[in-house]
Amino acid sequence: MRILHLAEPEAWAARTDVYVTADLEAEGFIHCSTEKQLAGVVDAFYKGRTGLILLTIDQTALGETIVYEDLDDMGEEFPHVYGPIPVGAVVETRSFSGP
Repeated sequence: MRILHLAEPEAWAARTDVYVTADLEAEGFIHCSTEKQLAGVVDAFYKGRTGLILLTIDQTALGETIVYEDLDDMGEEFPHVYGPIPVGAVVETRSFSGP
């Protein structure tokens, strides 16, 4: 199965063999979504934003660092990655300007 993550260009450009975000530093995990959840995430958090990079991630490459959970009682579980994402787990990148 694959999950998605909207990356800030600066954070993606700063990657080494792993990708980290400010969220990982601040919250302890990297926010991701399923394909079905992406439009809602964009609407809630990225409306009107351009220049983002959509990462498609092979979740099987993440091992036990991926957890599906509903931390905000939204009635829906989102994939959270508790650690850096190995760049080898990213199977596709593309520019993203909206769903």
